[in-house]
Amino acid sequence: MAWEIYLNKVLTESGLVLIHIIMMSCMNLKFLLCGIAIGLLTGSAWAVNYTPEQVNAHISLKVPGNKAKQYPLILKRTQNDNAAYQLVASENIPLTISQKVKEANGRLHIDMCITALEDVYFNYGQNVSTGFRHDDCLFYMPGFWYRRNLRSPKEAPSFHTSDSWVVREDRLSAPLTGIYNEKDKRYMTVNRLDKFTTDALTTHKDGEVILSGKTSLGFTGFENQNGVAALSFGFPYEEAPRSYIRKLTLAPKVKAFQLLKKGENIMLTWEISENSADDFSDFVRHAWEYSYDTYAPKPVDTPYSISDMKQTLSNYFVNSLVSKPELTYNSGVGLRTDDCKSNGEAEIGFVGRVLLNSFNAWEYGWETNREELKENSLKIFDSYLKNGFTPAGFFKEFVNLNRGFEEPVHSIRRQSEGIYAILHFLAYEKKQGRKYPEWEQRVKQMFEMFLKLQNADGSFPRKFRDDFTIVDKSGGSTPSATLPLVLGYKYFKDKRYLASARKTAEYFSSTLDANCEDKEASLYAATATYYLSLITKGEEHKHYADLTKKAAYFALSWYYLWDVPFAPGQMLGDIGMKTRGWGNVSVENNHIDVFVFEFADVLRWLSKEYKENRLSDFAEVISTSMRQLLPHEGHMCGIAKVGYYPEVVQHTNWDYGKNGKGYYNDIFAPGWTVASLWELYTPGRAETFLKK
Repeated sequence: MAWEIYLNKVLTESGLVLIHIIMMSCMNLKFLLCGIAIGLLTGSAWAVNYTPEQVNAHISLKVPGNKAKQYPLILKRTQNDNAAYQLVASENIPLTISQKVKEANGRLHIDMCITALEDVYFNYGQNVSTGFRHDDCLFYMPGFWYRRNLRSPKEAPSFHTSDSWVVREDRLSAPLTGIYNEKDKRYMTVNRLDKFTTDALTTHKDGEVILSGKTSLGFTGFENQNGVAALSFGFPYEEAPRSYIRKLTLAPKVKAFQLLKKGENIMLTWEISENSADDFSDFVRHAWEYSYDTYAPKPVDTPYSISDMKQTLSNYFVNSLVSKPELTYNSGVGLRTDDCKSNGEAEIGFVGRVLLNSFNAWEYGWETNREELKENSLKIFDSYLKNGFTPAGFFKEFVNLNRGFEEPVHSIRRQSEGIYAILHFLAYEKKQGRKYPEWEQRVKQMFEMFLKLQNADGSFPRKFRDDFTIVDKSGGSTPSATLPLVLGYKYFKDKRYLASARKTAEYFSSTLDANCEDKEASLYAATATYYLSLITKGEEHKHYADLTKKAAYFALSWYYLWDVPFAPGQMLGDIGMKTRGWGNVSVENNHIDVFVFEFADVLRWLSKEYKENRLSDFAEVISTSMRQLLPHEGHMCGIAKVGYYPEVVQHTNWDYGKNGKGYYNDIFAPGWTVASLWELYTPGRAETFLKK
């Protein structure tokens, strides 16, 4: 048959260009099957099948004071050009809409032009069928949606509420949506390629809203169309079936309308691609590399050197010191941005990081010969050695001395973070010829309790009490214990600690792509296996390195590769902040922050291990970008005190309780932000500790 002869001819030639010819010219089923076969046999990306039958498009027009009217659009090829379409409504509308479609290397560019015939407020939407059964698919919107978001509660965006979601692009670390078909290991993605320079305010947050000016933000997502998964996208932004405005608070859907004046036009560009991946985590890696190459984030030009950063941040060590009879600590939890006044709350790890800040100040005090820093740090360490332990010997994780409150429930994460800080202090002091036998005995006692707490499968309970009764048996925080166990093995030469650390990796390594559905979990997993790789050799080293790489791509997926636009009057935009290099927090908390700690070290190490320059290059983007909001005289960035670095940076339609996009929540915890940045700007700690 003629089509079989044609196929044989194609298979004898390098097929990428001819695949395009086949997909555009073959309109019957046999030729369509030929195109699919070529994609499989050559191992190249499939050509995206973009035909009027697979595309649904519509435009909504709004007259102020009236409900919008939606018009379905039909794609009609223009004469003599199979790659050009007119999008036509069944009745007259005051717009002309055209698309130009270009395909190369399995990627499809959609260039759209909308021209106004009279003044009109519009919202355009489109979806493209993947051909995948919706039930066979997992979904991905970087920094926001992983799989089906079923690890998130029903009060946050997830399949608990709906199996179809579209969201505004600035929620995402790249303006992209991907659909992965587990059954045949194929995926399709769609992303915007336009310049993102402007945003506009609205008077309302839900329903049909008219923008006060021009925006660059559209929407993207996925929909279940009669059992088939479809990529959805459009402009300006829309969120459905619900919007998400603050933690665990779903709000009504929103659809924005932008004014297009008579004679004006707007150009919009999307790119759709299709390819294969071994599993969901492999798909995440492919999508991140593609997004990185597409948006090409560059280091942010800031005037602050690492020396400048540390000198300014050290103001926090001095001004946050609180000395009470019970404890001496750096006050860094529950402060107000408008006064940064210290309070009675002291927290060992997580958002307070009292002991890690104390060690950082101690080390910096010796480096810069600042006696005040050294004296203050010793006060903190001595105070916690004397009064900072529970009867069983665990750290007092959180206390509020103003209220006389002590948290009775312990967490493996905070306990681990406390031990981590003390081990760094002890190792530093040992190198200087100074020893602290009481601290060493305390840490050994805690390790004994850790070994008692560890389950047979290698996991640690997330929360427990002083008598070892379990409050939360889930093992999601297990990787946080790996770090001190590896450091403890190196410091004390006790092989039981390394055996315990190995068991933790056995527990969480099999579910890296399930347990990494927030930034901190994936970052801890990557750092934990990085430590194990540093301390092992041969095949075991390679095994842990491969796990580190896998987890690192999940962590990377949370970090922004582009600069979201802000509206005039939104403070972050007014001071020129760039979002590239910052990480979104979780499905539940849609704000960005500087949680990075040792992750840049992990990326630089992986870059050498696997000869992947993207990783070390992006580590530099992170390092430079996170210098932007350093509060100092003349550049306070909305913070009351010098060096108190902000958190809860609200970059999308979201507030953590107060304010909103372009601002911070009114309550913050500079204890952990200073500690995170200090580790970012003190590279090589783990390698120095474990390799010496």
